[in-house]
Amino acid sequence: MILVADLETVATLVLEEADIQSRIAEMGDALTRDFYQRDPVFVVMLSGSVPFAADLLRCVKTTCEIDFMGLNRFGESGRVGVTLDTSTPLFDRHVVIVEDIVDTGLTLKVLRTMMLDRGAQSVSTVALLDKHRRRMADVPIEYRGFEVGDEFLVGYGLDWKGKFRNLRSLWAVLDLDLLEQQAGVMGRAVAG
Repeated sequence: MILVADLETVATLVLEEADIQSRIAEMGDALTRDFYQRDPVFVVMLSGSVPFAADLLRCVKTTCEIDFMGLNRFGESGRVGVTLDTSTPLFDRHVVIVEDIVDTGLTLKVLRTMMLDRGAQSVSTVALLDKHRRRMADVPIEYRGFEVGDEFLVGYGLDWKGKFRNLRSLWAVLDLDLLEQQAGVMGRAVAG
């Protein structure tokens, strides 16, 4: 039994802060080109997308609006419920959904349909991370940061039991049981 784990036995670094910020700047430039003077509404999905959205939107060099939405999936049917809705009218607007990670695509498919049903002129998705191999629904991701594998990821908005969203880099958890026993080890990465 390990009494005090090292960070390397709990998680491994997947993306460093500098790599994340560089890619976000490129995505911001692309969004600026594509939506220049089109006054898009960026709908930031809570809660994991907040760090990504904050950095991304500072790189978008055109007028825009920012709103927030919270969804949850529940039950075996995977029904989607709205926990926080947008307050900005979306009719005849260019909507850009901001996601931290797209996994199966099922929630994103519902979300995109919801935006179109509200009369959005166009709907695009910008996602920092894409777990494409797990995709169950065919959904476009017009602006993609990085493709990742099936690992359980924490940091830069992604959490484990509400913790570690504030890590500036992205980590793959190697041993969930060990993380459960010694969450303080990841806490040292936060303190950095």
